[in-house]
Amino acid sequence: MKSDLKTRHGGKILADALAAQGVKLAFGVPGESYLPVLDGLHDLQERLRFVICRQEGGASYMAEAYGKLTGEPGVLFVTRGPGATNGAIGVHTGLQDSTPMVIFIGQVPNEFAEREAFQEIDYRRMYGQMAKWVGQIDRVERIPEYVSRAFHTALAGRPGPVVLALPEDTLFSEAAVADTPKHHVVRPAPSASEMAEVQRMLEKAKTPFVLLGGGGWTRDACARLQRWIEAQGLGVGTSFRCQDLFDNRSANYVGDVGIGINPKLAERVKEADVLLVIGARLGEMTTSAYTLLEAPVPKQTLIHVHAGAEELGRVYRPALAINSGMAQFVDALERLSFKNPAWTERTAAARKEFLEWTEPRPMPGSVQYGEIIRWLSDHLPEDAIIAGGAGNFAGWLHRHFRYKGFRTQLGSTNGSMGYGYPAAVAAKLAEPKRTVFALCGDGDYLMTGQEIATAVQYGADFVAVVVNNGLYGTIRMHQEREYPGRVYGTELKNPDFAAYARAFGGHGETVERTEDFAPAFERASKSGKPALIELRIDPDAITPATTLSAIRERALKSKQ
Repeated sequence: MKSDLKTRHGGKILADALAAQGVKLAFGVPGESYLPVLDGLHDLQERLRFVICRQEGGASYMAEAYGKLTGEPGVLFVTRGPGATNGAIGVHTGLQDSTPMVIFIGQVPNEFAEREAFQEIDYRRMYGQMAKWVGQIDRVERIPEYVSRAFHTALAGRPGPVVLALPEDTLFSEAAVADTPKHHVVRPAPSASEMAEVQRMLEKAKTPFVLLGGGGWTRDACARLQRWIEAQGLGVGTSFRCQDLFDNRSANYVGDVGIGINPKLAERVKEADVLLVIGARLGEMTTSAYTLLEAPVPKQTLIHVHAGAEELGRVYRPALAINSGMAQFVDALERLSFKNPAWTERTAAARKEFLEWTEPRPMPGSVQYGEIIRWLSDHLPEDAIIAGGAGNFAGWLHRHFRYKGFRTQLGSTNGSMGYGYPAAVAAKLAEPKRTVFALCGDGDYLMTGQEIATAVQYGADFVAVVVNNGLYGTIRMHQEREYPGRVYGTELKNPDFAAYARAFGGHGETVERTEDFAPAFERASKSGKPALIELRIDPDAITPATTLSAIRERALKSKQ
């Protein structure tokens, strides 16, 4: 009864509401606009830890990575105006990666609204295309209701970010309200008639292909799906930066369908008579700029399974569209069985092509980067979490690293730079007993590299590698292809990254030869500190398959 409820200020009500939803970690940069929330969190330090970050962009990446890794909404707190704009990068990442997040933003008091008050922004308009729902809590007694809705919305169907604005007067006001119980996870499931159609289509298939991707997966669903796929003899690929959904060591895994796809795998996707897509959005990166499938009606018989009804038919009209959660679809799929020896033979050929494609190739310079990635793949524990940033340097990771288990890959499918390092910080705080490794580029790292201070502050001891070629490599590659020899705006003057790490209290190493990497990595791993290894590679080595000079030469010839 209301008379039995404890009167609390809005910040305390919100903090208690988060604890009731099971939140254990929240990330953010403190702001005056949500001081009452910090006061509420003060009393919950043993249950809910607030991780103080150095910039909202890094904090938002941490929240997104936490949501991706755990399947529970990553929680972010940012202050109004500049804090909200800085934090937008992780929200956009969460949207495109289908990651559950709940973002809380301080807001001007209601009495100042619509006056362009200090740092005032209308967050419904700002975040409207980047979130599943944007709300503002104007009444203190409705905080538990809004928080419950936010968590349900972030997890329902296709997971994604939810934004709640917090006017100061709401947080300072008091009310006597009860906490709302923990959220449910709501997912649709396929119908019997839909699964009968899947059976019919696959029974007739001669060259089927399975493509996995997206969010909302569970470890159990991935394991059961892998057993089913292996039993049928089907070949399977994963969409861009979703390689950890299927053990890459399996004889049925034939590669990632993303940036830098094996041309032979691309042809197999095009030639598939039935394409079973489970969870992937079929966006630009996964479809090689919408060339692997024709829009709007693909030549392949497309069976598209997705948890978000709005995604089905967005670009491609499927022959069969199934609105379903991943685990729910796997439950139904396990009841189907096929016997087609030709599938096994075709899968074996595709697997052979994958193994050939992923062998490291010689590259210019004293550092053979592909060999180092292969060494890491062979020596890191099977459950190690690999957090990668965005840039051409990541191409070697995609091509040469074998992901062996569920949620061992953290990467941004929207290609936003600066993701790898803060994602690794969040991973180590969420899973302190697991090995965490971050791979960053030089331009990539310096966008969020100050979060090494956060790693040191919280004892997040992991090894990061910064691949230094003195370039914004991806842009330089495109520049040489389109305007060969006219280099401008892509060269970088970098610091001594090892010294940078030591300045924050971390461990720093510099590697300029392949044979020096393993000893440096061992020292870094045993340092007991956040460690950074600067790996200096030849700038001509721009991708695992070619060089800048070769790209320039081809472009010059084509323009003659």
